[in-house]
Amino acid sequence: MLLPSERLAPSTATDFVTDVAEYLQRTPRQLPSRYFYDALGSALFDAICRLPWYRVTRAETALLARHAREIFEPLPRPLNITELGCGNGEKLAVLLENSHERFRRVHLVDISPAALRSARARLAVLPAIPVTTFQGTYEQGLSRLATHRGHGAWLVLFLGSNIGNFDPPAARDLLRQIRASLAKDDALLLGTDLIKSQRALQLAYDDPLQVTAAFNRNLLRRINDELGGTFDLDSFAHRALWNPHESRVEMHLVSTRAQLVRIAAADLEIEFKKDESIWTESSYKYDPEQVLSEGRLAGFSGGEQWIDEDARFALTLFRA
Repeated sequence: MLLPSERLAPSTATDFVTDVAEYLQRTPRQLPSRYFYDALGSALFDAICRLPWYRVTRAETALLARHAREIFEPLPRPLNITELGCGNGEKLAVLLENSHERFRRVHLVDISPAALRSARARLAVLPAIPVTTFQGTYEQGLSRLATHRGHGAWLVLFLGSNIGNFDPPAARDLLRQIRASLAKDDALLLGTDLIKSQRALQLAYDDPLQVTAAFNRNLLRRINDELGGTFDLDSFAHRALWNPHESRVEMHLVSTRAQLVRIAAADLEIEFKKDESIWTESSYKYDPEQVLSEGRLAGFSGGEQWIDEDARFALTLFRA
């Protein structure tokens, strides 16, 4: 169970119950990926980022370190920074450490309180920068930025290819929301995972150590603990597959037998057939020109790119 200080705010907890009930009754059955990130889920994701088969984090961190000065060179000073989905704060810290710039303040947004604590602790070792945190969704974080922006220009960081967790229409809507929250001289630094070989993608999302499988099944454990669910974790298998027609990796939890699951908080009973799956995540992959096109369609200009061709990952800087 989560510690009391780690529990979701009441409105978010209500959303959890509502979303679980709604999405599990869809066809196909689904669960929103944002609920992966409780304290244990965040720790498991940090472990995934260290796996040799999952190269996204290492590639992006290397690009941030190598090109930090180029990223900040065209932006006004002093600058404010907000990161949507900050995770443990490591990538932001690397960017700040290699920029040798002074920043007005840093604002962190994440749905996971454990991630926000880790990020704040990581940034505390840097020269004094005022850091504020906000627990909530990307959209809530953007709304807060728009109403509490204060003085100076803002750089929004949306890293880790988190944009890939949204289907194309939703990704476009989110990019438009980011653009609408920004003012003249603001900017967006977007991290996107690029299309690569099917084998590389399969290993990244179905690793031999089964850390990703544990991360996926932890969502069912969370429903059991927080919502009174009766999921038998041993009866759901992790499955990751590449859908080339949609340019996405899909993660599923597949019922290995016919079974009945109850979720007390949602007053819900679900009969699973053998081999029936719950779709838990999509991770869309891009090509560089597509990233530039999507940014410009959302109303951004510019589009300087830095690409790791070996790991197939891109950073793109857009101007508002």
